[in-house]
Amino acid sequence: MAYQDRLRWRCRRGMLELDLMLNAFLDQGLEALNETEQEVFQRLLDYPDQTLLELLMVRMVPTDKESVHVIRKIRSSLQSQA
Repeated sequence: MAYQDRLRWRCRRGMLELDLMLNAFLDQGLEALNETEQEVFQRLLDYPDQTLLELLMVRMVPTDKESVHVIRKIRSSLQSQA
């Protein structure tokens, strides 16, 4: 299974909002991430749905700088699509 296909499978969540956000980012912003950022993105996918949604909706602040940077890129990608 190709890398992006595996990520798309991992982006399938129990919340429609997350499905839409994460898949839109895969389609529009994933290429902009370097290797380290892609690893951080994969770690973010390990978060529970509610936590990940809170982070992406700016209701919660991540504690590590790497996550902050990747979450900002995800948010920026989503805003540019709106």
